Amino acid sequence: MDDIITLDYGSGGKKSSRLIEKLILPRLFNPALGALGDGAIVDGGEKLAFSTDSFVVDPLFFPGGDIGKLAVCGTVNDLCMCGAEPRYLSCALIIEEGFSFSRLEKIVDSMAAQCKKAGVQVITGDTKVVEKGKGDGIYINTAGIGLVRYPGLSRENLREGDSVIVSGCVGDHGTAVMLSRSGMMQGDISSDCASLRELTEAIFKASDNIRVLRDPTRGGLATTLNEFVQGGSLGIELAEELIPVRPQVRAACDMLGLDALYCANEGKLAAIVAPEDTETVLEAMRQIPEGRDAAVIGRVTAEHPGTLTMKTAFGGRRILQKLAGAQLPRIC
Repeated sequence: MDDIITLDYGSGGKKSSRLIEKLILPRLFNPALGALGDGAIVDGGEKLAFSTDSFVVDPLFFPGGDIGKLAVCGTVNDLCMCGAEPRYLSCALIIEEGFSFSRLEKIVDSMAAQCKKAGVQVITGDTKVVEKGKGDGIYINTAGIGLVRYPGLSRENLREGDSVIVSGCVGDHGTAVMLSRSGMMQGDISSDCASLRELTEAIFKASDNIRVLRDPTRGGLATTLNEFVQGGSLGIELAEELIPVRPQVRAACDMLGLDALYCANEGKLAAIVAPEDTETVLEAMRQIPEGRDAAVIGRVTAEHPGTLTMKTAFGGRRILQKLAGAQLPRIC
């Protein structure tokens, strides 16, 4: 094979076949994908969750992950937030002419490793090549199907007094990508990019009173929690001192003029849980690596309907609105 991707690899001809058969299939092989059809037929008959996402992160490789890891984990996590057991993914690669095979191999290897960890299979896909200068290296689209095991998750389930839990320190991914992009020293700041399948399974085993789950990616934790209460009869009140943020992330955000509450996360979840099950859920989360820093950070309240507020460390109250504009573009 060549050292770099050329337009011939997107032609649908011999080189396209060679790319699939020599690079992609050995890494992601399963019988459904091996059939090389335009689609795949799999067992069904149950209630399904379906999700799709596109990944255009810049840079492609960053501390703690890369675009391949992100593409698998992002879609797996979206299915988990639906209360589903992730099963199958599709993968579409849009590759720029001149992209090196060695980098592509690293990306597909990363995808394969995350598929194995999350217990999913890539069963169908597509590859396109665009002219040099028109693709920024590589873009990836993944779609996923999962079997719904825990139906009924909805923000409509919120009740006054419910606990707001976050599974760990916020802002890691967005800060790591921004520092990597800028060329600044990263220190020990890495993306939190990870599959949340094991964590969500532990949560559902611990309690039947999970109101809603969401992974706070673009827009960060503050935007996600706003989505829970916007237009409703209840609000959420957070306590600033309870929200876990790594000191180095806080310092980097201060330096860059960012707010960790609005920075993207790729391996965290926010959960609204009935108060009587809060400690049980916390204990279960902390047994899983992705949930070891889980914390209760606030509660659902009727005092400020439709609003996300936060008691500050200085005793005041701050209204947190949805992110306006793009604090950090191209972070996933």
